Amino acid sequence: MTLLRLEDVGKSYGGVAALRGLSFAVGPGEIVGLMGANGAGKTTAFSLIAGTQRPSEGRIWFDGKRIDGKPAYAVARLGIARTFQIVRPFAGLTVIDNLVIAALYGRLRERSRGAAEARAREILAEVGLAADATRPAETLTLAGRKRLEVARAVAAGPRLLLLDEVLAGLTASEVAEALDMIRALHRRRRLTLVVIEHVMRALTQLCQRIIVLHHGAKIAEGSPAEVVVDQRVIDAYLGTRKL
Repeated sequence: MTLLRLEDVGKSYGGVAALRGLSFAVGPGEIVGLMGANGAGKTTAFSLIAGTQRPSEGRIWFDGKRIDGKPAYAVARLGIARTFQIVRPFAGLTVIDNLVIAALYGRLRERSRGAAEARAREILAEVGLAADATRPAETLTLAGRKRLEVARAVAAGPRLLLLDEVLAGLTASEVAEALDMIRALHRRRRLTLVVIEHVMRALTQLCQRIIVLHHGAKIAEGSPAEVVVDQRVIDAYLGTRKL
């Protein structure tokens, strides 16, 4: 069974192709990594899936429905949520109110403030931010804002969660804690995850399968063990077989 499928998806800006002929599928419950250097097309792919941009060519399917061309709010209500590389919480609101908004207007569309707040508190406990619920979001550390970004996306009630560099800028211990948090959310919330990350070790620890992009095209796909010894990946990114 396939939850997400991209078929020959491309995106061009003027004469510049950011993505070319991208095809892959993700099954329910999978954790799939999207690897590539800056400019490889990873975030563009996320934007096309989430509906914030439209593909120049190709088709995108989610749960059997074609979604390319649908606006972002319609895609979100089907059950796709994403985080962003640069975290931008509603800075003037409290941590919990950031999640309440997502719960009220996401896929689940909670019908009351009370129900939305109950959902928000449950998720904050899962991501380790329960004690910070009433703090202004702008006062959190970078690690805290990263957790809030993930929690806010989860509060929208997605089936598919797109995580865009949620480990960037974190210390080694913070990365380990964040990986544990992601695994727990994946298990408890029965989420399907597609993860963009530059930390290769984190991708290999977290993901069941990795897709590698280079200059907007897919050059490899397979298990972490297969990808790290793929000569195309070595030539493009790793430079050596000694990992």
